[in-house]
Amino acid sequence: MKTNTFITIKPLWHNQNQYIAIDFDYNETVKNYVMSFPDVKWSKSYKTFYTTYYKERINELFTYFRKQGWFVNYDAFKVTTKQLNTPVSQKPVIINKLPSLIDEQKIQIIKFKKWLEQKRFSPNTVDTYVEVTALFLRYINLKNITSISARSIEQFNYDFIFAPKKSVSYQNQCISGIKHFLDFKNIDIESIDIKRPDKDKKLPNVLSKAEVKAIFDATQNLKHKTMLCLIYSAGLRIGEALNLQPKDIDFERGLIHIESAKGRKDRFTLLSNGLIPMLKAYMNHYNPKKLLFEGRFNEPYTQVSARQVIKKSLAMAGIKKYATLHTLRHSFATHLLESGTDIRYIQELLGHNSPKTTMIYTHVSTTNLINIKNPFDNL
Repeated sequence: MKTNTFITIKPLWHNQNQYIAIDFDYNETVKNYVMSFPDVKWSKSYKTFYTTYYKERINELFTYFRKQGWFVNYDAFKVTTKQLNTPVSQKPVIINKLPSLIDEQKIQIIKFKKWLEQKRFSPNTVDTYVEVTALFLRYINLKNITSISARSIEQFNYDFIFAPKKSVSYQNQCISGIKHFLDFKNIDIESIDIKRPDKDKKLPNVLSKAEVKAIFDATQNLKHKTMLCLIYSAGLRIGEALNLQPKDIDFERGLIHIESAKGRKDRFTLLSNGLIPMLKAYMNHYNPKKLLFEGRFNEPYTQVSARQVIKKSLAMAGIKKYATLHTLRHSFATHLLESGTDIRYIQELLGHNSPKTTMIYTHVSTTNLINIKNPFDNL
């Protein structure tokens, strides 16, 4: 399969309803893969494939295509919420539209990706650095910049990241990706005056125990229910759950072995006694071969599919608050803390390098808050 395939996703309005158009240079293999994505249809009027629009769908499409190593252009969605929610009679104006990479740059990007992989960066990090570096190269094409300099990077940082008020995490990703690309190209640029901004100190979303139970009760499919229960009961990242193999489950010791997790670290986490009967029933029924959770034809279960599972379960449980698969991991940590588990043990179970990362859960735990007497009650 071609590694230099480019996919463009952009807004499509029809009868006052918004959809997502999916454009690509015609290729039968790419076409079949696009059509395999849930709810993708062909529009005779607009001569494009399209799917229903909702905010999470953009990320789902990005992940789905990046799995094939394809480059995804979603610049058309990098607009304000007001602009996205305003129907127009003509095709929406695409802001920050950048020219395509030239052939030589496409070759560089492919080599850069291989270089990052050899450095043993995680697949997600590789995809992110490749994506932001491709944007930078397209930006210098737009500005007719012939050689990379400190000034060109500062320009990109201001015009494409700071001025449009893109997120702090995105800005840090761009800076890191470009710096690695410079290392790859052996370009030595001194005094790059781009300060990494501090990350926003946002608290994680957490579900109550009753809400977690409602999600599990609403999930009837055995595979889906087992996967959600395992993520919560072991505090797993979704990537860790989907990379598990049957051999990683130690029923006798009540432990789960997580191999090469974030930071290329191995660790053990808990296997709930209450989950063992369900997990054994799942394994006996599905008989997973290589991976614990497999899709059709023994293919790896995708993160896109897993996100659709939690979204459906939340709807079935009638839970309106925003939650994702990672919310189950946050909830696991918070519930452990509220039950009196030492923060150091929680750090080990989650696989955090620093206790400072784990301490965030002390800010969302209600253990101490419920003991505070509200002055309003004495009025």
